[in-house]
Formats: sequence, structure tokens, C-alpha cells
Amino acid sequence: MGKYSNISIVASFFGLWLNSFFSNQIQILLGFSLIFSFGILHGANDLALIENNNSKKNTFSFVKTLIYYTLIVALSAILFYFVPWFALFLFIIVSAFHFGEQQWKELIGIYPNWISNSIAFTYGLFILLLLFVFHASEVENITFEITKIRIPNYYITLLFKIFANIFLLTIGYAYYKFKGTREKILTELFYLIVFTIIFKTSSLIWGFSIYFILWHSIPSILEQIKFLYGDFSFQNFKLYCKSASLYWFISILGITLLYYLLRDKQIFNAIFFSFLAAITFPHAFVITKMFSEKVNGIPLKK
Repeated sequence: MGKYSNISIVASFFGLWLNSFFSNQIQILLGFSLIFSFGILHGANDLALIENNNSKKNTFSFVKTLIYYTLIVALSAILFYFVPWFALFLFIIVSAFHFGEQQWKELIGIYPNWISNSIAFTYGLFILLLLFVFHASEVENITFEITKIRIPNYYITLLFKIFANIFLLTIGYAYYKFKGTREKILTELFYLIVFTIIFKTSSLIWGFSIYFILWHSIPSILEQIKFLYGDFSFQNFKLYCKSASLYWFISILGITLLYYLLRDKQIFNAIFFSFLAAITFPHAFVITKMFSEKVNGIPLKK
């Protein structure tokens, strides 16, 4: 991630500087605006990624792919309606692995699968729980709106401590076992310090937006453009946006209608996160397949 990471660090602290000038409501408005733009855009080209995936090209037609993808989104939404606690649990698990996989993509095909997957999952869950710990009361309220189950702050803190230790043990083993990736590990641990500062000094939505957009969505868009078109350029970015425009428009239209229907109700936050979850499930699977296509399969010497 190199040069882009340096830009992300500067942009992140610029976002924290803006945090001191804006009210909480303005931060929420800006955060949602970023999520609706780059956040949803980064998952709006999944069908093109599937079509470009070598293992799928000769198996599924575009229509079949669209039907299956739509069914997964619909089933996710239904699951949130009938079994919200289980759907939320799955959302956190899938999102954790998805975030971690994006951050540690260089390790795919280098470490054994069980190590790279363990690092990706525990890292992503550490990020989410780190955010939750600093905004435990707000997270408690949102989870209650979704599931009608009250999760005390104590349990959030306990889970954070447990998975922080699991992540450190896993990453410590990788650091000891694979010398060639030590620089990458130390760099990612430094980024965790940056994320800690961001989450602690910003509101829940603004802190999540800074991480989600600068550290996840935009890097994912860059990776997707390279996968689809061979390299990144402004022209290829325009092609990417054009290809994603229909799905992005439908997503924005859907969440806008929900807002106008539920803007005066407390359940809008629950509906919003449920909506994000519904489009996250298939997207995470597609990105995993994309990364697997790029693996060269050459193991790292110990």
C-alpha cells in the first residue's frame, strides 16, 4: 500500500482536525456522505469482478450471476428481519475477515492459509472491537435497536481484550516464523496506533468513516481497478465508475427511500446497518475470490 498509506495517514489526521470544528450531527452527515459515495462504490462492481474471475467465466452467465447475487442480498435482509441477532453476529464476523483480508492481502499465498486467514480475521475483529470499546454506549444502543438484546459495555471490553491477545499471539508467531514479512507486520502495528488515535478522538460514525473510506474502500477500489483493467489510471477509474453506476444508484435509491420513510424513528440506524450488512455478505465473498485469483502460489522461505 506504500505511498497511498502515507496519504491515508495525512488524510486521517486532517479528518481529526476537521472533527474539532464540526458538531456531532455534521460529522454524522459527512460520514454518511462518504459511506454513500466511496463506501458503496467500492462494492458496486462485484458483478464485473465475478465476470472477470477466471474460475467463473465459463460457469455462470451474467443473468445467473445477477440472480444469485440478488438472492444473497435478499436473504441477508430477510435474515436481519427474522433473526437479527444472528444476522448481526454474521455481519461482524464477515466484516472482520473482509477488513483484515484487505489490509493483509500481501500475505495471501505467502503464509499457510490457516495463518493468513487467522491474521486477517483477528486483525479485522480487533479493529471493529477497538472502535466499539471507545464508543461502547452508542454501540450498545445501536445493537439494542437491531436485536432488542442489551449487551453491557463490560462484555464489549472483555471481547476486545480476548481477541486483542489472540491477534497478538497470532502475529507474534508469524513474526517469529516468517522473517521476510517482519517489516509488513511492524508497519501494520504502527497503523493500529493511528487507528487507536482516530477512534478515541472522533465520534463513532466519523471514526468509522475515516477508517472505512481511507483505509478500506479506496484501497479496495484501487485493487479492483488493477484486477479489472490491468493498472490504475484516471481513464480506468472512469470505466470502473461507469460499470458500477447502476448498482450504486440502486443502492443509494434504496437507502434514501428508507431514510424518508424512517427518518423520524429510532430504528433508522438499525435499518442502515442492516442494509450495509446485506450488501457486505456477497461483496466479501467476491473480494476473497478476487484475491485468490491473484495468488502466485510461491511460498516464502522461512
